[in-house]
Amino acid sequence: MSIDPAAFEAYRRSAGERATLPRLIAGTLIIVIFWALSSLLVIVGGIFLVSRWQGGEAGMPDMASFSATPTGVLTVLASFCGIWIGAWIAMRLLHRERLSALFGNSRRISASGFCKGAVAVLLTSVVSEVLIYLLHPEIGRGAIGVSAWLAALVPIAALAFVQTSSEELLFRGYLPRGLAKRFRSPLVWALLPLIAFTALHWSPANSLAINICVMISIGAFAIVLTLLVYATGNLGAAFGAHLANNLFGFLLISHQQSFNAFALFTAPPLEGPGWTPLDAFLLSLIGIVSSGLTALLLLHPRSPLKVEADRG
Repeated sequence: MSIDPAAFEAYRRSAGERATLPRLIAGTLIIVIFWALSSLLVIVGGIFLVSRWQGGEAGMPDMASFSATPTGVLTVLASFCGIWIGAWIAMRLLHRERLSALFGNSRRISASGFCKGAVAVLLTSVVSEVLIYLLHPEIGRGAIGVSAWLAALVPIAALAFVQTSSEELLFRGYLPRGLAKRFRSPLVWALLPLIAFTALHWSPANSLAINICVMISIGAFAIVLTLLVYATGNLGAAFGAHLANNLFGFLLISHQQSFNAFALFTAPPLEGPGWTPLDAFLLSLIGIVSSGLTALLLLHPRSPLKVEADRG
């Protein structure tokens, strides 16, 4: 299964001569600063409003308990809007380009790529959940009612899109495109953003074995997302795949103690006790297999879900 590099070559070259390393570093700092500011304002504001709404009797909730509430989930997802704002400022101010230049060679998000990426990940997520259930056969009904769940579908999907698309814009768009303009080696333009993206998923609430498992699984998925951009020269498939992955956990089966307020079902949380090093190893294998299946569905030439290159 070979990948034609022509689409990514066009995407890389579209960055222009203003995509210098100092400007890329400055742009990344701008994005991170606006991400931090939006997170601070939105999350602290959300915690304050929840405390006021409850009459202040219970005091200010901590981040862990807040993120386990419906308001907390929505607030945390909304906080990622700062990446979009920072990327727009960086592109206009430093690179003199429109933000849409990051979307792909056509400067539009590929609708077909988005849909194919989402469908492929939904299919492989089902496979992954079946394997996890065989490993740890415990699953329970979530706290949310069906009517409330249906009412939450649109706002959760919209805010999850803000979260996942912003991460793709930064880690599969802005950074790889800019780095690839100056460095031809994927050990630079692909590996550095992959390491940064993966490291953000480290959780002090997890055991060392589970954290390593999460790093491996997230890293494998990030490799697939990068391959999709490389094959298509467009962020569409990565947008769809990442959104479907997170929506599956937010709305269907959650493996987290936090961010599970809207999930119809809950499984043993990764932060919880009972996971052995062998379990962590097997979970890593499941993550790798799931990502591999996703890559086959989207990149194999005989697959009905094969993504197409964006020729501009």
